[in-house]
Amino acid sequence: MDIATCIKKLGYVGVLEFATVDEDGAPQVRNISAIHYEGTTLYFLTARGKSFARQLKADGRVQILGYTRYKEMIRLSGRAVEVPENEQIKWRNVIYTEQPYLENVYPGETKNIDTIFMLKDYAIEYFCLSTRPIIREYFTVGDAKPIVKGYYISDECIGCSTCQSVCPQNAIDAGMPFVIRQNNCLQCGNCFENCPVGAIRRY
Repeated sequence: MDIATCIKKLGYVGVLEFATVDEDGAPQVRNISAIHYEGTTLYFLTARGKSFARQLKADGRVQILGYTRYKEMIRLSGRAVEVPENEQIKWRNVIYTEQPYLENVYPGETKNIDTIFMLKDYAIEYFCLSTRPIIREYFTVGDAKPIVKGYYISDECIGCSTCQSVCPQNAIDAGMPFVIRQNNCLQCGNCFENCPVGAIRRY
C-alpha cells in the first residue's frame, strides 16, 4: 500500500465520513461526497452556515474515513483550512462539474453560500481486515506528524511467550525481548493484559 493508492481507493468509495468536534467537545460526524482530489490534496465543499463549516473554522481538526468492499479502512487525520477567497470559485466549479447533483442542491446563485476547504497536511492510517494477519500501515502527507499508537515489548520481557500464545493474529516474534510486528497488530491489548511481568507498554 502507498499514499497514492489510499487516495485512489477513497475516490472509489465516493461518500466519506467526516468527523469534527463541536463547541461542547462532542464528536460530530457527517457524510460528504462533494470532494475533489488534486494529487494528495483534498478539496471539499459545504455551506458557510452549516455547523460543519463553523467547526472547521473554529478548530480545523478533521478525521476522514472511508471503508472499502474489501474490508479496508482508510483514515485521514489532519487540519482543514478554508481555501483563499480568490480560489473559491475555481474549486467550487471543479467540484460542481464532478458532482452534477449539487446543482439540484444549490441551484443558480444560491451556490454562493458554498465555501471550499482543503486538507493537504495529514496522516493516513490504512487497516485491512481481509487478510491474515491483518495489515496496518501509516503514512504522512505534507507537514503532518506520524501516528504513533499500539503496543511494544520492553526489555523487562522474560521470554515466557505468553504474549505470543494470546495474540489473535500471531503478530509477535520470539526474541529477547519478544517483538510485536506493528504492521500486523490489531492493537487489541490482549498481550498487554496477559503479560505476567507487565513488560508490554502502550506507545
